[in-house]
Amino acid sequence: MTEHAFAEYVRTLGRGKRARRSLTREEARNAMQMILDGEVEDVQLGAFLMLLRVKEETPDELAGFLDACRGLCDETLQDFPAVQLDWPSYAGKKKHHPWYLLATVLLADQGIRTLLHGGPAHTPNRVYTDELLPALGLKVATTVGEASDHLARQGLAYLPIEQFCAPLSYLLTLRFYLGLRSPINTLARSLNPARAPLSMQSVFHPAYIALHQGAAELCGDRDLLLFKGEGGELEIRPDARTAITGIRHGKPLDDAILDNVLPRTTPPGTPDADMLKKVWRGEAQDEYGENAVIQTVAVALWGLDKAENLEEAQQQARALWQNRDTRRAMKS
Repeated sequence: MTEHAFAEYVRTLGRGKRARRSLTREEARNAMQMILDGEVEDVQLGAFLMLLRVKEETPDELAGFLDACRGLCDETLQDFPAVQLDWPSYAGKKKHHPWYLLATVLLADQGIRTLLHGGPAHTPNRVYTDELLPALGLKVATTVGEASDHLARQGLAYLPIEQFCAPLSYLLTLRFYLGLRSPINTLARSLNPARAPLSMQSVFHPAYIALHQGAAELCGDRDLLLFKGEGGELEIRPDARTAITGIRHGKPLDDAILDNVLPRTTPPGTPDADMLKKVWRGEAQDEYGENAVIQTVAVALWGLDKAENLEEAQQQARALWQNRDTRRAMKS
Protein backbone atom coordinates (compact mmCIF):
# COMPACT_ATOMS: atom_id res chain seq x y z
CA MET A 1 0.00 0.00 0.00
CA THR A 2 1.31 3.45 -0.91
CA GLU A 3 1.11 6.13 1.77
CA HIS A 4 -1.26 9.04 1.09
CA ALA A 5 0.72 12.08 -0.08
CA PHE A 6 -0.78 14.34 2.58
CA ALA A 7 0.35 12.05 5.40
CA GLU A 8 3.82 13.61 5.14
CA TYR A 9 2.51 16.96 6.36
CA VAL A 10 0.53 15.46 9.23
CA ARG A 11 3.58 13.44 10.27
CA THR A 12 5.85 16.50 10.16
CA LEU A 13 3.58 18.31 12.60
CA GLY A 14 2.68 15.32 14.74
CA ARG A 15 5.94 13.58 15.51
CA GLY A 16 7.14 13.50 19.12
CA LYS A 17 8.32 16.61 20.91
CA ARG A 18 11.86 16.33 19.64
CA ALA A 19 11.16 15.27 16.06
CA ARG A 20 8.19 17.45 15.11
CA ARG A 21 8.70 20.79 13.43
CA SER A 22 6.82 23.56 11.68
CA LEU A 23 6.22 23.43 7.95
CA THR A 24 8.36 25.47 5.61
CA ARG A 25 6.56 28.05 3.50
CA GLU A 26 6.77 25.77 0.46
CA GLU A 27 5.45 22.78 2.40
CA ALA A 28 2.59 24.87 3.73
CA ARG A 29 1.72 26.05 0.23
CA ASN A 30 1.78 22.50 -1.11
CA ALA A 31 -0.34 21.22 1.76
CA MET A 32 -2.93 23.96 1.30
CA GLN A 33 -2.99 23.39 -2.45
CA MET A 34 -3.88 19.75 -1.85
CA ILE A 35 -6.69 20.88 0.46
CA LEU A 36 -7.99 23.34 -2.13
CA ASP A 37 -7.88 20.65 -4.81
CA GLY A 38 -9.93 18.26 -2.68
CA GLU A 39 -7.13 15.71 -2.37
CA VAL A 40 -7.26 15.40 1.43
CA GLU A 41 -9.45 13.10 3.54
CA ASP A 42 -11.56 14.56 6.35
CA VAL A 43 -9.64 12.64 9.00
CA GLN A 44 -6.42 14.18 7.71
CA LEU A 45 -7.96 17.66 7.71
CA GLY A 46 -8.99 17.39 11.34
CA ALA A 47 -5.61 16.11 12.42
CA PHE A 48 -3.73 18.71 10.37
CA LEU A 49 -5.74 21.66 11.65
CA MET A 50 -5.63 20.63 15.29
CA LEU A 51 -1.91 19.87 15.23
CA LEU A 52 -1.37 23.37 13.87
CA ARG A 53 -3.74 24.75 16.50
CA VAL A 54 -1.84 23.13 19.37
CA LYS A 55 1.58 24.04 17.95
CA GLU A 56 0.39 27.49 16.81
CA GLU A 57 1.00 28.40 13.20
CA THR A 58 4.08 30.37 12.17
CA PRO A 59 4.33 33.34 9.79
CA ASP A 60 5.99 31.06 7.22
CA GLU A 61 3.12 28.58 7.42
CA LEU A 62 0.50 31.31 7.10
CA ALA A 63 2.40 32.84 4.17
CA GLY A 64 2.48 29.45 2.45
CA PHE A 65 -1.27 29.04 2.94
CA LEU A 66 -1.78 32.52 1.51
CA ASP A 67 0.36 31.69 -1.53
CA ALA A 68 -2.03 28.87 -2.41
CA CYS A 69 -5.28 30.62 -1.52
CA ARG A 70 -4.48 33.95 -3.14
CA GLY A 71 -3.82 32.09 -6.38
CA LEU A 72 -7.38 30.78 -6.25
CA CYS A 73 -8.73 34.23 -5.33
CA ASP A 74 -6.93 35.73 -8.31
CA GLU A 75 -8.64 33.22 -10.59
CA THR A 76 -12.15 33.67 -9.22
CA LEU A 77 -11.92 37.47 -8.99
CA GLN A 78 -9.85 38.15 -12.10
CA ASP A 79 -12.51 40.45 -13.59
CA PHE A 80 -13.57 42.04 -10.30
CA PRO A 81 -13.46 45.85 -10.23
CA ALA A 82 -10.74 47.59 -8.24
CA VAL A 83 -11.43 48.31 -4.59
CA GLN A 84 -9.57 50.59 -2.20
CA LEU A 85 -10.26 48.88 1.10
CA ASP A 86 -10.27 45.23 2.13
CA TRP A 87 -12.60 44.57 5.08
CA PRO A 88 -12.60 40.98 6.43
CA SER A 89 -15.54 40.22 8.71
CA TYR A 90 -15.45 36.73 10.20
CA ALA A 91 -15.89 37.11 13.97
CA GLY A 92 -19.54 38.03 14.40
CA LYS A 93 -21.05 40.11 17.17
CA LYS A 94 -22.09 38.92 20.61
CA LYS A 95 -22.41 41.86 23.01
CA HIS A 96 -22.24 45.20 21.19
CA HIS A 97 -24.27 46.42 18.24
CA PRO A 98 -22.47 46.07 14.86
CA TRP A 99 -21.35 49.68 14.60
CA TYR A 100 -18.62 48.75 12.11
CA LEU A 101 -21.34 48.40 9.46
CA LEU A 102 -22.15 52.10 9.71
CA ALA A 103 -18.44 52.81 9.34
CA THR A 104 -18.40 50.94 6.02
CA VAL A 105 -21.50 52.83 4.85
CA LEU A 106 -20.01 56.20 5.78
CA LEU A 107 -16.79 55.37 3.94
CA ALA A 108 -18.69 54.15 0.87
CA ASP A 109 -20.66 57.40 0.81
CA GLN A 110 -17.30 59.18 0.47
CA GLY A 111 -16.42 57.15 -2.62
CA ILE A 112 -14.14 54.67 -0.85
CA ARG A 113 -14.86 51.37 -2.58
CA THR A 114 -14.85 48.62 0.01
CA LEU A 115 -15.11 44.85 -0.23
CA LEU A 116 -16.39 43.09 2.86
CA HIS A 117 -15.98 39.34 2.99
CA GLY A 118 -16.89 36.75 5.56
CA GLY A 119 -17.66 33.12 6.11
CA PRO A 120 -20.50 30.97 7.35
CA ALA A 121 -21.65 31.20 10.97
CA HIS A 122 -19.33 29.02 13.02
CA THR A 123 -19.71 30.06 16.67
CA PRO A 124 -22.97 29.83 18.64
CA ASN A 125 -24.56 32.97 20.09
CA ARG A 126 -22.97 35.33 17.59
CA VAL A 127 -24.61 37.36 14.83
CA TYR A 128 -22.71 37.66 11.56
CA THR A 129 -22.42 40.36 8.94
CA ASP A 130 -24.41 38.55 6.27
CA GLU A 131 -27.33 38.28 8.71
CA LEU A 132 -27.19 41.98 9.60
CA LEU A 133 -26.70 43.69 6.24
CA PRO A 134 -30.24 43.17 4.85
CA ALA A 135 -31.67 45.15 7.78
CA LEU A 136 -29.66 48.13 6.50
CA GLY A 137 -30.88 47.71 2.95
CA LEU A 138 -27.60 46.18 1.83
CA LYS A 139 -27.61 42.93 -0.10
CA VAL A 140 -25.34 39.95 0.34
CA ALA A 141 -23.92 38.89 -3.02
CA THR A 142 -24.55 35.31 -4.09
CA THR A 143 -22.14 35.52 -7.03
CA VAL A 144 -19.03 37.46 -7.93
CA GLY A 145 -21.04 39.24 -10.62
CA GLU A 146 -23.59 40.40 -8.07
CA ALA A 147 -20.81 41.72 -5.84
CA SER A 148 -19.42 43.69 -8.79
CA ASP A 149 -22.86 45.20 -9.35
CA HIS A 150 -23.30 46.08 -5.68
CA LEU A 151 -19.89 47.74 -5.66
CA ALA A 152 -20.80 49.84 -8.68
CA ARG A 153 -24.16 50.85 -7.24
CA GLN A 154 -23.28 51.57 -3.63
CA GLY A 155 -19.49 51.57 -3.38
CA LEU A 156 -19.74 48.64 -0.99
CA ALA A 157 -20.13 44.91 -1.46
CA TYR A 158 -20.22 41.84 0.77
CA LEU A 159 -19.01 38.61 -0.80
CA PRO A 160 -19.11 35.28 1.07
CA ILE A 161 -15.83 33.37 1.07
CA GLU A 162 -17.52 30.44 -0.66
CA GLN A 163 -17.70 32.59 -3.80
CA PHE A 164 -13.96 33.22 -4.12
CA CYS A 165 -12.22 30.52 -2.06
CA ALA A 166 -14.90 27.91 -1.54
CA PRO A 167 -12.87 25.20 0.26
CA LEU A 168 -12.16 27.58 3.14
CA SER A 169 -15.88 28.02 3.72
CA TYR A 170 -16.17 24.34 4.63
CA LEU A 171 -13.03 24.47 6.76
CA LEU A 172 -14.45 27.34 8.80
CA THR A 173 -17.52 25.27 9.67
CA LEU A 174 -15.31 22.59 11.23
CA ARG A 175 -15.33 24.84 14.33
CA PHE A 176 -18.67 23.17 15.08
CA TYR A 177 -17.10 19.71 15.21
CA LEU A 178 -13.64 20.42 16.58
CA GLY A 179 -14.77 22.84 19.28
CA LEU A 180 -11.83 25.15 18.60
CA ARG A 181 -10.87 27.80 16.11
CA SER A 182 -8.25 26.73 13.61
CA PRO A 183 -5.58 28.47 11.50
CA ILE A 184 -8.29 28.94 8.85
CA ASN A 185 -9.77 31.75 10.93
CA THR A 186 -6.45 33.60 10.71
CA LEU A 187 -6.01 32.72 7.05
CA ALA A 188 -9.41 33.99 5.96
CA ARG A 189 -8.82 37.40 7.54
CA SER A 190 -5.50 37.70 5.74
CA LEU A 191 -6.66 36.88 2.19
CA ASN A 192 -7.34 40.37 0.80
CA PRO A 193 -9.01 38.55 -2.13
CA ALA A 194 -9.46 41.59 -4.39
CA ARG A 195 -5.91 42.84 -3.76
CA ALA A 196 -7.04 46.14 -2.28
CA PRO A 197 -4.15 48.55 -1.63
CA LEU A 198 -5.15 48.73 2.04
CA SER A 199 -6.31 45.85 4.19
CA MET A 200 -7.53 46.34 7.74
CA GLN A 201 -7.58 43.29 9.99
CA SER A 202 -8.88 42.87 13.49
CA VAL A 203 -7.96 40.21 16.01
CA PHE A 204 -9.63 39.09 19.21
CA HIS A 205 -6.38 37.92 20.82
CA PRO A 206 -3.51 40.46 20.51
CA ALA A 207 -0.97 37.63 20.33
CA TYR A 208 -2.11 36.96 16.75
CA ILE A 209 -1.09 40.41 15.55
CA ALA A 210 2.57 39.39 15.09
CA LEU A 211 1.45 36.35 13.08
CA HIS A 212 -0.70 38.43 10.72
CA GLN A 213 2.03 41.02 10.27
CA GLY A 214 4.82 38.48 9.81
CA ALA A 215 2.94 36.61 7.07
CA ALA A 216 1.99 39.85 5.34
CA GLU A 217 5.62 40.97 5.30
CA LEU A 218 6.69 37.65 3.80
CA CYS A 219 4.01 38.00 1.11
CA GLY A 220 5.13 41.53 0.23
CA ASP A 221 1.99 43.30 1.42
CA ARG A 222 2.60 47.04 1.66
CA ASP A 223 -0.30 48.46 3.68
CA LEU A 224 -1.94 46.55 6.49
CA LEU A 225 -3.47 47.99 9.66
CA LEU A 226 -3.96 45.62 12.59
CA PHE A 227 -5.71 46.17 15.90
CA LYS A 228 -7.75 44.43 18.58
CA GLY A 229 -11.31 45.20 17.56
CA GLU A 230 -14.51 44.78 19.54
CA GLY A 231 -15.34 41.08 19.61
CA GLY A 232 -12.80 40.45 16.85
CA GLU A 233 -14.56 42.61 14.26
CA LEU A 234 -13.08 45.71 12.60
CA GLU A 235 -14.50 48.13 15.12
CA ILE A 236 -12.57 50.45 17.40
CA ARG A 237 -13.73 50.44 20.99
CA PRO A 238 -14.10 54.08 22.07
CA ASP A 239 -13.96 53.00 25.72
CA ALA A 240 -10.55 51.34 25.38
CA ARG A 241 -7.05 52.38 24.39
CA THR A 242 -6.28 50.85 20.99
CA ALA A 243 -2.83 50.23 19.53
CA ILE A 244 -2.71 50.12 15.73
CA THR A 245 0.20 48.30 14.17
CA GLY A 246 0.99 46.56 10.90
CA ILE A 247 2.70 47.72 7.71
CA ARG A 248 2.54 51.24 6.32
CA HIS A 249 3.93 52.03 2.87
CA GLY A 250 6.00 48.86 2.93
CA LYS A 251 7.60 49.43 6.33
CA PRO A 252 6.69 48.03 9.76
CA LEU A 253 4.45 50.44 11.62
CA ASP A 254 5.37 51.53 15.10
CA ASP A 255 2.25 51.43 17.23
CA ALA A 256 -0.10 54.33 16.60
CA ILE A 257 -2.35 54.89 19.59
CA LEU A 258 -6.02 55.81 19.77
CA ASP A 259 -6.82 56.77 23.34
CA ASN A 260 -10.24 55.98 24.70
CA VAL A 261 -12.72 58.85 24.49
CA LEU A 262 -15.29 57.27 26.81
CA PRO A 263 -15.15 55.46 30.15
CA ARG A 264 -15.72 51.69 30.13
CA THR A 265 -19.21 51.04 28.79
CA THR A 266 -21.58 48.20 29.57
CA PRO A 267 -22.65 46.54 26.29
CA PRO A 268 -26.35 46.05 25.51
CA GLY A 269 -25.85 42.31 25.29
CA THR A 270 -27.86 41.66 22.13
CA PRO A 271 -26.62 42.96 18.74
CA ASP A 272 -29.38 44.83 16.91
CA ALA A 273 -29.19 46.40 13.44
CA ASP A 274 -32.37 48.41 14.09
CA MET A 275 -30.47 50.53 16.60
CA LEU A 276 -27.96 51.38 13.88
CA LYS A 277 -30.70 52.72 11.63
CA LYS A 278 -32.17 54.89 14.39
CA VAL A 279 -28.79 56.38 15.27
CA TRP A 280 -27.93 56.99 11.61
CA ARG A 281 -31.24 58.79 11.06
CA GLY A 282 -30.86 60.85 14.22
CA GLU A 283 -33.90 59.19 15.79
CA ALA A 284 -31.82 57.91 18.70
CA GLN A 285 -28.50 58.72 20.31
CA ASP A 286 -25.81 56.31 21.37
CA GLU A 287 -22.56 57.92 22.43
CA TYR A 288 -20.65 54.66 22.36
CA GLY A 289 -21.93 53.74 18.90
CA GLU A 290 -21.32 57.14 17.33
CA ASN A 291 -17.75 57.23 18.62
CA ALA A 292 -17.14 53.64 17.53
CA VAL A 293 -18.11 54.63 13.99
CA ILE A 294 -16.04 57.82 14.04
CA GLN A 295 -12.92 56.15 15.42
CA THR A 296 -13.15 53.21 13.01
CA VAL A 297 -13.62 55.52 10.03
CA ALA A 298 -10.67 57.60 11.23
CA VAL A 299 -8.34 54.58 11.12
CA ALA A 300 -9.43 53.83 7.55
CA LEU A 301 -8.98 57.45 6.42
CA TRP A 302 -5.49 57.55 7.90
CA GLY A 303 -4.58 54.22 6.34
CA LEU A 304 -5.77 55.48 2.94
CA ASP A 305 -3.63 58.64 3.30
CA LYS A 306 -6.68 60.88 3.49
CA ALA A 307 -5.16 62.51 6.57
CA GLU A 308 -1.65 63.31 7.74
CA ASN A 309 -2.13 61.69 11.15
CA LEU A 310 -4.72 60.03 13.32
CA GLU A 311 -5.72 63.27 15.02
CA GLU A 312 -6.56 64.88 11.67
CA ALA A 313 -8.32 61.70 10.57
CA GLN A 314 -10.50 61.79 13.69
CA GLN A 315 -11.51 65.36 12.93
CA GLN A 316 -12.40 64.40 9.36
CA ALA A 317 -14.34 61.37 10.49
CA ARG A 318 -16.32 63.38 13.01
CA ALA A 319 -17.20 65.92 10.33
CA LEU A 320 -18.30 63.15 7.96
CA TRP A 321 -20.53 61.70 10.66
CA GLN A 322 -22.08 65.04 11.50
CA ASN A 323 -22.75 65.73 7.81
CA ARG A 324 -23.96 62.23 6.89
CA ASP A 325 -27.06 61.86 4.78
CA THR A 326 -29.58 60.93 7.46
CA ARG A 327 -32.17 60.34 4.74
CA ARG A 328 -30.04 57.65 3.15
CA ALA A 329 -32.22 54.74 2.16
CA MET A 330 -32.09 52.03 4.78
CA LYS A 331 -34.61 49.24 4.91
CA SER A 332 -37.22 49.81 7.61
